[in-house]
Amino acid sequence: MTVQDPRAEQTIELSVRQPAPGVTVLAVSGEVDMVSAPALRDALVNGLGDGGTFVVDMTGVTFLGSAGLAVLVEAARLAQQANTALKVVATARAVTRPLEATGLGEVLSVSDSVDAALG
Repeated sequence: MTVQDPRAEQTIELSVRQPAPGVTVLAVSGEVDMVSAPALRDALVNGLGDGGTFVVDMTGVTFLGSAGLAVLVEAARLAQQANTALKVVATARAVTRPLEATGLGEVLSVSDSVDAALG
């Protein structure tokens, strides 16, 4: 029997782009769980201080666990303190369902595309 350390695999991919002045888009793909959530947190904390609009594009996320939800809650608080508009893009049930079940869908600004989030 072989047991693989889950920390040995990269479960999340992050990429940042700035499509316009004052707009940052963080594309997230993979699984956001207790192993990968710290990487997401670091990316959000580092980007939110810039002000403007910060979009978290989670269309590529295949799993959103409680650690990822906690990161989004913290990001919403930090965005408010930094006077940054935080927007979340989510289409997959793996993301929308946990947001709805926890009530975060009502707290966060959730859109179905980056264009809609910025529009």
